Amino acid sequence: MPRFAAGNWTDGSDRSGFRMIPSSNRAARTTARSGFTLVELAVVTVIIALFAGLTLPLLGQGRHRELRSTARRISGLTRWVYSEAALTGQEHELVFDLQRQVFFARRLEADGQQVALGGPGRERSAAGRSRIANVIVGGQRPFGEQTVVVRVLPLGWLEETVLHLEAGETARLTVRLMPLTGASEIHEGFLEF
Repeated sequence: MPRFAAGNWTDGSDRSGFRMIPSSNRAARTTARSGFTLVELAVVTVIIALFAGLTLPLLGQGRHRELRSTARRISGLTRWVYSEAALTGQEHELVFDLQRQVFFARRLEADGQQVALGGPGRERSAAGRSRIANVIVGGQRPFGEQTVVVRVLPLGWLEETVLHLEAGETARLTVRLMPLTGASEIHEGFLEF
């Protein structure tokens, strides 16, 4: 008597009068078509290369945008502190903490006490991946890993200061703080004055 084993009867029938078709040919047909052709792989490679070619320049613009944002923050803070010193008649300071990569303003009281300022003078950091590489005050050697203080006098004068900003290997800007006006100049690359 035929026995049932794994979905088939051992005599090759399904007991309904129909004969079962062996499945070995079907398996051979499906394995012959697995994988990708060389043309398909080439098309996918070309599409990936096109997307990479379109997006890589945008990444560089992002770094440059972050540098410009940091330069504008420093310029705005400088202008504000310059005006505050003239309006209050008190000496102020721009502080650049290069270790923590932050900058802020403070006021010097008559007794020598330093008062941190709020509002536009509050502590800010560089935008995104940009950083302050170094600061040159009054033509001295560059300061690179410490806190740098720039004095802003109420008579309308601040020490000439040059800041070098960078983001990655290629994106670099120079910010020059002008002594008599409190205005800023922003230049491409690292410049010395």
